[in-house]
Amino acid sequence: MIKEIDKNNIPECVTVIKESFKTVADAFGFTPENAPGFTAFATDEARLLQWMDEQHRPMYSYFEGDKLVGYYNLLILDNGECELGSLCVLPEYRHSGIGEILLNDALEKAKTLGCRVMKLSIVEENTVLRKWYEAHGFIHICTQKYDSFPFTCGYLEKKLLLYVDFAK
Repeated sequence: MIKEIDKNNIPECVTVIKESFKTVADAFGFTPENAPGFTAFATDEARLLQWMDEQHRPMYSYFEGDKLVGYYNLLILDNGECELGSLCVLPEYRHSGIGEILLNDALEKAKTLGCRVMKLSIVEENTVLRKWYEAHGFIHICTQKYDSFPFTCGYLEKKLLLYVDFAK
């Protein structure tokens, strides 16, 4: 079940994000020393509270019973666009459809909020993840190499069809 999170869920969300992104860090050799800004190492309660209180990001989690096992947030931009942030699922719950459920929920929430385009960024070298997003209709638009990361950032986006009620 997906629920919007509140401040009480923040510590659990931090744990899920860090544990989920740590598998990517391990797979690609990222460490706190060579990639201190990578999600697995840079996420903490203060960052999530900033996203919630200052950036007003809606945040949602997937619960398996009472256990929080997946997470995402949306950064709503002024131009009808939004950015999907930190979509993740705990490693032991992967390959069960939870990621797809979270992604579909994020797409629907974005449409409801009036977004026409959803953007996201990934570790470009993570070809499995890139193919997964492309299979869900995202288009790869560019890459960017930053000195602060030992990887290339890949950027994808998906145009969202907004629902119009012509009966009104």
